[in-house]
Amino acid sequence: MLLSLFIAFIFSTILGALVIRYNHMHQHLTNDNQQGPQKFHKQNVARIGGLPIFAGWTIGLLVLFLKTQDSQFLWMILPPLPALGFGLLEDFTKKVSPQTRLIATFLSAIIGYFLIQAKMTRVDIPWVDSLLQTHIFISVLFTMFSAGGVAHSFNIIDGYNGLSGMVSVLILFALAYVSFKLNDAIVLGTSFALIGAVLGFLIWNFPRGLLFAGDGGAYLMGFVIAELSLKLVHSYSDVSAWFPLLLVIYPVFETLFSIYRRKFLQKKSIGYPDALHLHQVIYKRLVRWMIGSDEILHQTQRNSMTSPYLWGLTVTSVIPAIIFWKSTPVLVFFIFLFILTYIWLYKSLIQFKSPRFLKISKNKKLAP
Repeated sequence: MLLSLFIAFIFSTILGALVIRYNHMHQHLTNDNQQGPQKFHKQNVARIGGLPIFAGWTIGLLVLFLKTQDSQFLWMILPPLPALGFGLLEDFTKKVSPQTRLIATFLSAIIGYFLIQAKMTRVDIPWVDSLLQTHIFISVLFTMFSAGGVAHSFNIIDGYNGLSGMVSVLILFALAYVSFKLNDAIVLGTSFALIGAVLGFLIWNFPRGLLFAGDGGAYLMGFVIAELSLKLVHSYSDVSAWFPLLLVIYPVFETLFSIYRRKFLQKKSIGYPDALHLHQVIYKRLVRWMIGSDEILHQTQRNSMTSPYLWGLTVTSVIPAIIFWKSTPVLVFFIFLFILTYIWLYKSLIQFKSPRFLKISKNKKLAP
């Protein structure tokens, strides 16, 4: 398993380096610019990090197949392809609507449902479980929205160097731990391969921001996490259905809160772009005015110093999920605790009442 992680890391790192090295050959198609309310970088950067992540992950799964001769590792590659493909199409053309990309994740979820048994058959609520297990249409529908929603939520939080990538790594380690406890080689190996690929990408993404995951990378990471979660809950009754929800509660609640904020507070379309996500508010209230000057070096450094705040927030949900992965009541408690913490933090930041323990000292002369 560790060999697949290492090889996926190496391939992802090398391919990421090639993308950056030959940026001049594809920059007219792949580069992200600084235009728009959700842009906080100060240089044009290639946003096709999804390609080296996918390539490294695929190579890692191929290594696992060659070692075990278990074809399930190869089948794991197929379901994410529509989600990845339409994400990459957006990265190249900037013309694919969020609705189209969401539909692509639904298609991926349907493929995963029948091909690798990544299906929602219980939520640990008896009457709902009965419906899911007796009506395949309802089960497919729930699977589509859960997998598609999680994939889309990772794209929502993909706003700063290292943010979505490290959040994915933390969640994948949790999935790997539980799959190890259950002796599930497929979920364990697939998790390790993706961890290696994402870490290889992060070499170039954090802290310097030389390569972005883009929609393709974000959808790939989010969707694979959703698929592995569905497989564990479907295959093992010991795993609480609320375990994966606590793991992904940060990106998922970020998405739900954004819908509420836009629809009911701003009275705008839920797809309206703004700069009011939690990671953006943290940047504005805690980082932007505390560090450096307007030089590109300091602007990039501020970008990268935003992500660790959200890594810490993610850890507060991942650790209890790992500890209490069998206990539904405890997991539900921590989900509500996270939601309350998120709302308190967001409200405090918006009202310029940032908690003191989150503030960093102003430093105008940072080392280059």
